[in-house]
Amino acid sequence: MLAAIFLGGQVLVHLLRGKIHRRNTLDQMAAVGPDSLFIALLTAIFVGAVFTIQVAREFINFGAGNIVGGVLSVALTRELTPVLTAVILAGRVGSAFAAEIGTMRVTEQIDAMLMLKTDPIDYLVIPRVLACCLMLPVLTLLSLVTGMLGGLIIATNIYNLSETVFLDSARNFLDTWDILSAIIKACCFGILIAVIGCSWGLTTTGGAKGVGQSTTTAVVTALLIIFISNFFLSWLMFQGAGSAFLPEF
Repeated sequence: MLAAIFLGGQVLVHLLRGKIHRRNTLDQMAAVGPDSLFIALLTAIFVGAVFTIQVAREFINFGAGNIVGGVLSVALTRELTPVLTAVILAGRVGSAFAAEIGTMRVTEQIDAMLMLKTDPIDYLVIPRVLACCLMLPVLTLLSLVTGMLGGLIIATNIYNLSETVFLDSARNFLDTWDILSAIIKACCFGILIAVIGCSWGLTTTGGAKGVGQSTTTAVVTALLIIFISNFFLSWLMFQGAGSAFLPEF
């Protein structure tokens, strides 16, 4: 973790100097975004469907079926889609970063880059950090829409809730800050995933066994940091009494 903190500082300094390898950044954006889209959307649609099943049956019993869409939209926007999409990215992309850079470390490719006066931070780390920071918010927003679609399908076909009531409730509950908070969380999670994966890759030792250990530890560390940072981000963004449910009552 200390190495990850130092690496994050180096990334910030290099970005302030404008040292960005554009071609590598575009390649990493393609790997992070489009290649992760299907699994992110598939996860989101089932999460939205399951959440609706659990919420709708209870709310209908209390005569509050008209707020199911709003509850789902708030839960997906503020917590579920940013966190679950980040978890998917940590497992798929963070592990790939650690394995790829770790293999380059143990096979002395990074040492060769240094001999050729190519900074590994500029060439390897910054493109991955930018790719995760830019693409994770996009994946999060797409997952939000897909999750709402999954909830809408369940609410209208299983619980016979009106599509108009469902969507109106979601529109009344959400505000601009909810969307912005999801984007902010996604950006922060993306940076953390990339920095942790790259730092474990750069500090890999011990050959093939070390690469496997770094990959596993990078994923576990990234997941832990995502959950911890999500708590503090949620506390900063949503502390105090909420008002999302007041328009419906």
